[in-house]
Amino acid sequence: MPATALNEALQRVTHAYRSAMASAIREAEVPLPVTHVRVLKAVSHLPDCTAQRIAQRLRRDKAQITRVLNELLTSGLISKRDNPADRRSQLLEPSAAGMAMMQRIKQLEQQTLARMTREMNADEVALFIRLAGRMTDNLDAPASDH
Repeated sequence: MPATALNEALQRVTHAYRSAMASAIREAEVPLPVTHVRVLKAVSHLPDCTAQRIAQRLRRDKAQITRVLNELLTSGLISKRDNPADRRSQLLEPSAAGMAMMQRIKQLEQQTLARMTREMNADEVALFIRLAGRMTDNLDAPASDH
C-alpha cells in the first residue's frame, strides 16, 4: 500500500470518528465542547491526575488544558485537592456530576463505535486495535537512524 493511501486512510478514520462523536454529543445535548469532553475523560481515567499529566497525554499546551480545567471546575464536573507527592500541583478527580456526564459520554462512544464497526467481526476489530497500538507506539518511541 502506498504511503499516501495509508495517510488518507488514517485521516479519514480519524476525521469520521471525531465527526460522528461531535454529532452524537450535539444531538444528545451534552453541554460541553469536544475538548472539554476529552479533558473530562482524562480526569476520569488517569490515576493521580494532574494538569501536567493531561497536557502530556493529550499532547496539548498546559495553559490550554488549565483553561479547560478551570471551566470544568466552575461547572462542577471536577474537583481538585492538594497533591501530597508534589505541593506545586493538585490532583484532579471527577465530581458526582462529572461521573454522570462520563456515563452519558461512554454511552455515546459505545453507540458510535458500534456504528463504526457494524460490519466487522471481533477478529477484525482486535487486529485494528493491535495495528493502531503498534503504529502509536512506533511514533511515541524515539526516532532511530534508519
